[in-house]
Amino acid sequence: MKAFTMPDFYVPYPARLNPHLERSHAHTMAWAKEMGMLDAPKPGGGVVWTAEELDRMDYALMCAYTHPDCDGPALDLVTDWYVWVFFFDDHFLELFKHSRDFTGAQKYLDRLELFMTATPPEPENPAEAGLKNLWERTIPQMSDDWRERFVVSTRNLMVESMWELENIDRGRVANPIEYVQMRRRVGGAPWSANLVEFAAGAEIPAHLAATRPLQVLCDTFSDAVHLRNDLFSYQREVAEEGENSNAVLVLERFLGITTQEAAERVNDLLTSRLQQFETTALTEVPVLLADQAIPPHEQAAVALYAKGLQDWQSGGHEWHMRSSRYMNEGMVSKPKGLGMSTLRIGAEKRVRQHSHVPFERVGPQPVPEFHLPYVLRMSPHLDAARRYSIGWVKEMGIVDGTIWDEPRFKGIDLAHCAAMINADGTLDEVCLTTDWLSWGTYGDDYYPVAFGATRDIPRAKALNARLKLLMGDAPPVPVEPMEKGLADLWRRTAGDLPERARAGFRKSVEDMIDSWVWELENQAANRIPDPIEYIEMRRRTFGSDMTASLARLASAEVVQDEIYQTRVMRELETAAQDYACFTNDLFSYQKEIEFEGELHNIVLVVENFLDVDRVTARAIVLDLMNERMRQFEHILANGLPALLAMIGDPEVGRVLESHAAMLKDWMAGIMEWHRRCVRYQEPELLRLRGESLSPLPLLRLLPSGLGTSAVRPRAAR
Repeated sequence: MKAFTMPDFYVPYPARLNPHLERSHAHTMAWAKEMGMLDAPKPGGGVVWTAEELDRMDYALMCAYTHPDCDGPALDLVTDWYVWVFFFDDHFLELFKHSRDFTGAQKYLDRLELFMTATPPEPENPAEAGLKNLWERTIPQMSDDWRERFVVSTRNLMVESMWELENIDRGRVANPIEYVQMRRRVGGAPWSANLVEFAAGAEIPAHLAATRPLQVLCDTFSDAVHLRNDLFSYQREVAEEGENSNAVLVLERFLGITTQEAAERVNDLLTSRLQQFETTALTEVPVLLADQAIPPHEQAAVALYAKGLQDWQSGGHEWHMRSSRYMNEGMVSKPKGLGMSTLRIGAEKRVRQHSHVPFERVGPQPVPEFHLPYVLRMSPHLDAARRYSIGWVKEMGIVDGTIWDEPRFKGIDLAHCAAMINADGTLDEVCLTTDWLSWGTYGDDYYPVAFGATRDIPRAKALNARLKLLMGDAPPVPVEPMEKGLADLWRRTAGDLPERARAGFRKSVEDMIDSWVWELENQAANRIPDPIEYIEMRRRTFGSDMTASLARLASAEVVQDEIYQTRVMRELETAAQDYACFTNDLFSYQKEIEFEGELHNIVLVVENFLDVDRVTARAIVLDLMNERMRQFEHILANGLPALLAMIGDPEVGRVLESHAAMLKDWMAGIMEWHRRCVRYQEPELLRLRGESLSPLPLLRLLPSGLGTSAVRPRAAR
């Protein structure tokens, strides 16, 4: 019995078939046999794959659909890569899923990594033989930059298989945010995006690969590939094999809904990610290429890459409807191409995303009961930091009455926040933390006022360009409060840092100020962000990525960046960051939605995406916060000790444990500051509206061109 009825999919582009299909089908069957993949035994008897099973799964057909334009030899090589990755996945789970042999699993993965080096050992199983063969055939054709990116994505899909295995062992289903983040690592779609570069003959220029638009193309592509796969594979993975790494199961458990409803929500998210891909490809990527004056040959490479990702989506969908590996009975006969169903699905999602009416009366929101198990700690330097910070903001011109005046700054009391999140810091360190919080919070208020009313995105970008120069080797003379504040902070923070630490911290500041422009662009388009995009960008707009980077500076020489990018440390940090960001969104909901006409609040994002009222959305956000906190506790109790044991360096262990303690203080301090700060309380909001500190009107964020009927508040839901 099927677990659910497949939803209608958004498939805006027709799939095309590579003419070299039959050649690659014959080649890859022979290659899999040569590598030993058709003779690999299962622990309980039998083999992992038979020739008949491989023929039915038909990975040559998948690659012919997903890479319709490459030549025969390239299609052969790409198909061999996919045969290898699916074999690895099945082989690994057969060897270790039932036995729970974690030591053996780790040794298996450690050895496999050696086959991506210049001097690999002799292969001992088909997965090793296949990887060695593929590596030798592929790497000479590509640049060093591509090789480095491909090593990372290949390592992730191998190593993070341990995450799936550990969750199966514990009977643990991930929370939705953790699942999406980890699925990108273990699911392999970023690896597929790397192979698109190879098959399309279009390597992404190294200086563009890490830019936000190109990263969003890769992330949205990856999420869509994984969510589609989860819908088609639910029956096999969850209902029949007892696996628990599937988005349908994740939403079913988290939202407490039926399997059918969860499948529909996963499909909604799949549609949202596809449309985010389209928006990025058609708007953000061209602007990036123009802003950076990218030469024509590199523009062509980016265009071919985007087209290759688009082809992969349509081809991957077609293959899922045909492969025996998945739950797809009766789907092949469905109409292909851009039909009325696709048009309807696409239009409905886009209209709702752009239809928010700002300044709705929502009233004060009740403060929920949060799960926060950490005790608040306070620095003895609080009063001194308060006295100091007034002088600093005056010197920088931040309290000149344009955005903030002195009473407003004192009411916000950012020294109070700094004294809690840096409870063990010296007076100078607490003052520096206070100044960073003051500058960042002021900037968050300044950008909507200075650039939001006129939709002056170019002027906001020009300010960002100057701010970035202030963190360079030849900084200009700062001329206004944002510039003066950053110039002073950068001098005090980065002056004696080693270059690697300085570059990492600079990037976190740049990401934060660029995220403020992203908010302005959404505001101008009256666009509520996609939920995954919002969560990831919220870490930047709130400054939490910068906070984490700032906290690592003192130990930059002890702990390498690679350790902070391990699954344990990245999940520990992002769980804490999301908890703090959602804390802010819950407390600031009335301020942002009713008084500022904002679109960037997780409660509103959930309201819009799930089409629920704000009470339901708030409850879902609170559940998500609490799940992230439970994940944080789980990592502290299990993941961090295992990581420290694997590293085996007492000094590194001390630093990482101290970093985890800082994250506890950070979450507890931010929660307490929000509980006490007047910034989010209705009397203060009404006072500021009455005094109108800003020379610009409160309605500065209304979408241009709307009439009075469009801005009339809708009835409370």
